[in-house]
Amino acid sequence: MTETRISDIVEPDVFLNYMLEQSNKNNSLIQSNIVIPDPELDILAQSGGRTINMPFFKDLGGASEVLAEGSALTVNPITTGTDIARLHFRGKAWGSNDLAMAIAGADPMAAIATYVGKWWANVEQGMLIQSLIGVFLDNNDNDSNDLIHTAAAEATADIKQWNDAAPTVMNPIAILDGAQLLGDAKSKFTAIVMHSKCMTDLLKQELIDYRKPSEGDDMIPYYLNKRVIENDDCPTRSGTGTGTPTVYKSFLFAEGAVGRGEGGAPTPVETGRTELEGSDFLITRRHFLLHPRGFAWTDSSIAGTSPDNTELAEAAQWNRVYAQKSTRCAMIETN
Repeated sequence: MTETRISDIVEPDVFLNYMLEQSNKNNSLIQSNIVIPDPELDILAQSGGRTINMPFFKDLGGASEVLAEGSALTVNPITTGTDIARLHFRGKAWGSNDLAMAIAGADPMAAIATYVGKWWANVEQGMLIQSLIGVFLDNNDNDSNDLIHTAAAEATADIKQWNDAAPTVMNPIAILDGAQLLGDAKSKFTAIVMHSKCMTDLLKQELIDYRKPSEGDDMIPYYLNKRVIENDDCPTRSGTGTGTPTVYKSFLFAEGAVGRGEGGAPTPVETGRTELEGSDFLITRRHFLLHPRGFAWTDSSIAGTSPDNTELAEAAQWNRVYAQKSTRCAMIETN
């Protein structure tokens, strides 16, 4: 019986497109329009270099002037800023044993692409959450916590459940107060990403509304007209008081809060065989941008060719360049 090899199944050009399609399909942050693949960022990601400069016009300010005969109006400049994104270089190799179940399927290339696409979707979501950790640590250090609302108790004895007065677990007031950080711009928030524990607290309050999308059969949870995305990669910290209770960090997002651009790795998909070991392998490589808009990457200190997840989570790597109301995300802390 002839052995089925990965190289016999995977056609690199076809596989790459299918893999990226499956990655997008399985990425809840893309499906909720928090992350939007941007053709302009695709071009920038393919332009070379490791950081991408994205100039922008700042909002106009100042008071109007009273018109008076013989008095000239003051000419005010339109000021600009620069957002900076980091190009990520990531890859992964799988052996035939890793893909054995997919290889045995009726359409093995499609099965492998789905398997690998889901893996990349999880990678991107994890990278974004690590980036947000860094972004909000910078907000704490340099912007007076103006995008962070803390409803959590710092001591175990002070924790209040959803049916107590002034609850400290996830609740409607915490979300409304978090959105209020953007003042009259708060209506831009369309989604919230939270830990499953916070989701359960909302479910206990019977506050989740499930809606069926126009395509697909899975019901999607909403709260206060915001899509709710459950992700246990959402970070936590220990409270600073007695008992050090767990504090959960949730994130409000506006549409397009994160830009995604796909670059071109020289060899994005590769198959082969190690003859001595008698095993097949599949390699995928990607060069891409995944950037929270309005928070410039400083490239403070990187050990390798591109930042790892630990470096993404460092405050020193980020600097907010958008005004507070122009940003598209905020953080809520609850128990």
